[in-house]
Amino acid sequence: MSMKNISVIGIGKLGICFSLTLEKAGYNVLGIDINQEHVDKINSKTLNSDEEGVEELLRSCKNFKASTSIKEALRFSDLIFVIVATPSLDNGRYDHSQVDSIIEEVKSHGTVNNKHFVVCCTVMPGYCEKVTEEISQYGYTVSYNPEFIAQGTIIKDQLNPDIILIGEGTKEAGDSLQGIYENITKSEPRFNRMSCTEAEITKIALNCFLTTKISYANMVGDIVKSYDGDPKVVLKAIGDDSRIGSKYLGYGYGYGGPCFPRDNRAFALCAKDKDMSALISVASDEVNDRHLDFQIEEFVQNNDNNEQVVFECVTYKPESIMIVESQQLAFAAGVARRGFNVKIRERKAVIRSVLEKYGDLFEYEER
Repeated sequence: MSMKNISVIGIGKLGICFSLTLEKAGYNVLGIDINQEHVDKINSKTLNSDEEGVEELLRSCKNFKASTSIKEALRFSDLIFVIVATPSLDNGRYDHSQVDSIIEEVKSHGTVNNKHFVVCCTVMPGYCEKVTEEISQYGYTVSYNPEFIAQGTIIKDQLNPDIILIGEGTKEAGDSLQGIYENITKSEPRFNRMSCTEAEITKIALNCFLTTKISYANMVGDIVKSYDGDPKVVLKAIGDDSRIGSKYLGYGYGYGGPCFPRDNRAFALCAKDKDMSALISVASDEVNDRHLDFQIEEFVQNNDNNEQVVFECVTYKPESIMIVESQQLAFAAGVARRGFNVKIRERKAVIRSVLEKYGDLFEYEER
């Protein structure tokens, strides 16, 4: 079967972006989703998306279609990407249940001849090894290929990555994946090929380094402020050293969103599984919390609570509409709870989410 045919199981926010990026590069793509309404909107090209570029690419695509049938996906291609949600459980580990259910259905369709099953979700280290044990006897190789993207700029990030991480089940599978990324990317990414488990660790460890850098910058900035200095001046000097660099070394809100906090917690857990301690990741979380307290206290001490405070952005980053673990929103809530009249001036979808979480703690105004 031609490797120009690619199946993508899971065409939500990330999966549809990947599917459209593949299609634009010349591949025939079949996307699978359990939601029939979502599938119908994709096939009729009427899907609305807040992710930049999705609606335009969907309207212009010719070789991307959607279905609810995993069986059809297995027939369509020898290369199957799995991009479904792995939300965090209460204990901090990733919930693999959606991938597990796909694996069970894949097994139910019997033996195949050398198909590549590629897990793209964030998973706990060792998970792909378990998947390999389950489906290798059915004719599948298993690889791990997560992406490093941010909500709001997914397509841009897919086209211009710094690195491509490939946990290859076999050299053949790794070669296929590298070839695809060489076709779809505009940048010249560095390819890092390794075992699945090494790649699983790399995915979360890389994000944990970023949380460490953010917490370090904010810790230094808080100390500088306590000496009546300017954090930007100090951090610029530190970042000018080529051993350190200026990226993620700014002073401001702490880290939040759907990836960084949970990856930090998961990394500490995977270390604990081997009787190790990820002390730096644990400390990064503590610094992140203390920095928020510092910001709230500083604001309260330096502002008059008779004046209304307006927040124009309370999502975890401006390009996104997500409020999950948003430090900006936590700061606004902290200020409101200290007696300030706080107005949230945001997009309709954001206001809806904030209302659900905080109710009448704030005043609201749509922008």
